[in-house]
Amino acid sequence: MAAKVIEINLERGMPHVEEAIKRMMNGLTTAKRSGCRAAILIHGYGSSGSGGIIKEEVGSKLKAPSLRGTARDSVRGENWTIKKKEFLDICPALREFERHIEGNKGITVVLLK
Repeated sequence: MAAKVIEINLERGMPHVEEAIKRMMNGLTTAKRSGCRAAILIHGYGSSGSGGIIKEEVGSKLKAPSLRGTARDSVRGENWTIKKKEFLDICPALREFERHIEGNKGITVVLLK
C-alpha cells in the first residue's frame, strides 16, 4: 500500500486562530487513523507578509506533548531542503507535492506516526 498524503487547509474561510488549530488537530487525528503518512498544512503566511498568527500557532502546537502520539516530525515549507531527504525516505508520496512545498512560507509538512 502506498503511503498517503493529505492536505489540510487551515486558512479556508479565514477562521480565527482557535478554529484553525482545532481544524489542524482534528485533521491530523483523522489522517493518522486513515493511514496517512504525512499531512500538508496550509496555513498561509499572513496578510501583513511578516508571518501570520496561524502559522506561528501551528508551529507551537506541533511541539506540544498532546501531539506526541500523532506527529512524528514537521518542517515549514521554507525549510524543506533541510529535512527533504528524511521526509521523502519516510513518505515517498511527498514527491508529488514537492514543487508546492519547497520555499513555500504558507505551508508546513507533518510526518505522522
